[in-house]
Amino acid sequence: MKRKTVSTVLALLMLLSCFLIGGCASAKSGDQLDAIRSKGKIVVAMEGVWAPWTYHDDTGALVGFDTEVAKAIAEKLGVEAEFKEGDFDALFVGFEQGVYDIIVNEVEITEERSAMYDFTEPYAFIHTALIVRGDNEDIKSFDDLAGRTTANSNGSTYAQMAEKCGATVLTVPTLEETLSMVLDGRAEATLNADQSFYDFMDQHPEANLKIVALTEDASMVAVPIRKGEDSAALNAAISKAIRELREDGTLKAISEKYLGMDITSNG
Repeated sequence: MKRKTVSTVLALLMLLSCFLIGGCASAKSGDQLDAIRSKGKIVVAMEGVWAPWTYHDDTGALVGFDTEVAKAIAEKLGVEAEFKEGDFDALFVGFEQGVYDIIVNEVEITEERSAMYDFTEPYAFIHTALIVRGDNEDIKSFDDLAGRTTANSNGSTYAQMAEKCGATVLTVPTLEETLSMVLDGRAEATLNADQSFYDFMDQHPEANLKIVALTEDASMVAVPIRKGEDSAALNAAISKAIRELREDGTLKAISEKYLGMDITSNG
């Protein structure tokens, strides 16, 4: 779940700020779980603009499936969740430098990401949908994307998948803008989580959009953890929390609240 573009200037400013305040070094030293429990909070990075995963409701409150999952994990760890919002790829810049403890933002486990980070036990399973305008009869499968244009977020698994299918990817910051580009013809298609599309259509039933293909296998959504011996206990604790939240029905309840169905088990 994934999404926005971050400029080189923003990334450099984040790194400089991290260096000046000394937060990166302290976050990386010692056992991460002990440090989190000592300060009584876990800093969670997410976009805040990607409904139904993480977004602001009419009152301005940060809500969504990922938001509530993160709060439930924090409670299991015995700490408070402190949320920091930013562009999708900027989240990873800050995460790698220790500005954030974890990212909870529909992050799918991929081979490329697994080479850079460790992952907790998955807490959700999603399928990638190929979305086009309702009157588009030229794109009916992922193979039809060769030579086409898609709208997706820079660095997202969806953008990578579209490029592998031979498409030219136009980057956008939010789901609504992605789908808007398809609707007005600036892009021919977009790839995204099927549940994100269904949520959008619930809010905009008049939108002339349709799903023409879905991936057969579900992708696993989990919490990335920085690699290293100091992160093993944190990974184990969050994975344990996820298992307990699944067993006691909490994950299912959160999923049904925001997605209308249970996507927390692969079955």
